[in-house]
Amino acid sequence: MRYLGYVRVMVFGSLLFAAIAQAGSLEQAKRLHDRIAGVPADAATLSQMQALIDGGNAAAAAELAMQHPDFYRTTLKLFASAATNRELDVFEPLNDYSATVIGLVRDDVDFRQLLQTDILYVGADSLGLPPYQSNNNEHYLALEREAVDLAQHLQPRAQSTLNGIPADAAAGVMTSRAAAKAFFYLGTNRAMFRFTLMSQLCTDLEPLQDITTPTDRIRQDVSRSPGGDSRIFNNRCVGCHAGMDPLAQAFAYYDYQFTDESGSNGRVFYQQSGTQNEGTQSRVQSKYHINAGTFPYGFRTQDDSWTNYWREGQNQALGWDNSLPGEGNGARSLGQELANSTAFAQCQVKKVFRTVCLREPENLSDVSALHSITDSFRSGGYRLKQVFADTATYCMGD
Repeated sequence: MRYLGYVRVMVFGSLLFAAIAQAGSLEQAKRLHDRIAGVPADAATLSQMQALIDGGNAAAAAELAMQHPDFYRTTLKLFASAATNRELDVFEPLNDYSATVIGLVRDDVDFRQLLQTDILYVGADSLGLPPYQSNNNEHYLALEREAVDLAQHLQPRAQSTLNGIPADAAAGVMTSRAAAKAFFYLGTNRAMFRFTLMSQLCTDLEPLQDITTPTDRIRQDVSRSPGGDSRIFNNRCVGCHAGMDPLAQAFAYYDYQFTDESGSNGRVFYQQSGTQNEGTQSRVQSKYHINAGTFPYGFRTQDDSWTNYWREGQNQALGWDNSLPGEGNGARSLGQELANSTAFAQCQVKKVFRTVCLREPENLSDVSALHSITDSFRSGGYRLKQVFADTATYCMGD
């Protein structure tokens, strides 16, 4: 395996050299800066980048381009924004989810924190802008309105000190206000799981359908004979719900609650203690029991324990970490399960490729590059800034 890894790195190096050789160094420098920062470089920066490329150090040229404020304010903001809303709109206003993605990249830290850490990024206090509020987005709208240099003025804070969620219940962007508004509001909380799969593992439920998964954790609101035909349940519904429902149970204590009568402001909510619910003390949100009469003998959620049935069968291909137990309680441990999968690392590299190469992978060279960059991402401490540098230098010869 070590030899194969060495060969893969050598292949990637050859592909990178071939790509760089296709265009002159000045054109490469221009393209590199345009792709990373989204704006042309000034003459001095362009000259520095050209010299670095001529000296065989294209990675340093990419890092120079990443010092431009628009890499954070524009490129990374667009990179992050689609994941913050159901419409997958890249033009969604800056919010605590997208700001946290930007901050983690800027600080060049382990990007797995995105789903498993008590963290959010906010603007510096010295800016004099409206402070972070758990029930509105005014802080981030002000950051965007004032065109604040996010490379200089974002700072990490413990999420639990900002939104009232206990530290052990904070799960990175999954428990941010923006994510709660988009994916915890109404519904059954399955949306948080599905959209996290889509945005951070680059897959939807359809490709993961597996009708061989045990059905014991499918909730009561799923009919076992839709339209009077049990075959639909056995051949379609089971494929998604049998794996999704025991995983989405991790969000059983979370909700999004409006805080004013107009419905314009709201906050993420976490049930910290039991409340009287149908004669019993329960922390589970009532949405987990809606339409319970559809199939009363189905699974009734009692707590926030989750189990990953996809560690068996075809969805082992997502690359689950065998050092983890594959089960737990709450969103944080589920975030750890997702962030340590091979699919999470591959997804981040694919998204960066689309961002800086402005296209999908098209050929064997692209696929080989993706594999090599993913390997480097995982072995190098999950630093996404390095992925941007490696991917941009690969594509600068396009």
